[in-house]
Amino acid sequence: MTRHLLGLADLGREGLVRLLDASDRWLETRGAPAAARPLAGKTIALVFEKASTRTRVSLEVAVAELGGHPLVLTSSGSQMARGEPVADTARVLGRMAHAITFRTGGEDRLLDMARWSGVPVLNALTDRSHPMQLLADLMTIRRIRGRLEGLRYVWIGDGNNMAWSWIEAAGLLGLELVLACPEGYEPDARAVELARERGGRVEVVRDPERAVTGADVVSTDVFTSMGQEGEAAARLAAFEGFRVTSRLVARASADAVVLHCLPAHRGEEIDADVLEGPRSAVWDQAEARLHTAKAALVWALGVDG
Repeated sequence: MTRHLLGLADLGREGLVRLLDASDRWLETRGAPAAARPLAGKTIALVFEKASTRTRVSLEVAVAELGGHPLVLTSSGSQMARGEPVADTARVLGRMAHAITFRTGGEDRLLDMARWSGVPVLNALTDRSHPMQLLADLMTIRRIRGRLEGLRYVWIGDGNNMAWSWIEAAGLLGLELVLACPEGYEPDARAVELARERGGRVEVVRDPERAVTGADVVSTDVFTSMGQEGEAAARLAAFEGFRVTSRLVARASADAVVLHCLPAHRGEEIDADVLEGPRSAVWDQAEARLHTAKAALVWALGVDG
């Protein structure tokens, strides 16, 4: 059976924990003289319809360090920019590459890639979810705090694709998650309901101060994501009071960890002194993208790491 990583649910609880364990091993053995190269002889297509820094760099480096060949396709450098259906691109890539990572907009495009390619497809971001970023977030927290369970996680900002994946993680791992979102920007209600059914303690509130009180992890993202630039003014008005400031973080626990998936707009969704401050784990979080990418690729291809 083809292993796709379209969302964290594809891993299941145990698979998610095993993947995080593998990510730790990839971190600890990076640069070893006899480093494993389980992707030797394999080509991985890295398909980007949206701009990327951390996702592209982490995947290219991961494939190369695992011994494989990263084949990068951007929208402007492929026939997709001229309207070629995803299904057609998928069938071609599936006959030439061993796996595909896909960064796109609509979830339907990701599903088409998985349906028609015949090889493993990994979700490198859609408008709905960002599971590979969440893997890095969870790895970062677990290495700093030593565990994932028993912590209070807080998301502040838009109920976007990152919020969706946090909700999915809460359901899989039984986490306490509070999302502070302004009216009209709440996360998907069905996703929240499903996470609760699975054992996650998920709450959506309007007040960031209430949400962050006693928090162990405080996470945020840009208020205006790619493709939403025309909404920027309205969004900035709606998110007034949701910026992660030092005053807000002071309400969290004494050893709270601050996360941001980047890029960051200093002074908009987060203040510079928080992003660069002692509670910030943002740069560890960014590096974790490499190690979790390795673990995800090895898992999807079913090769020994």
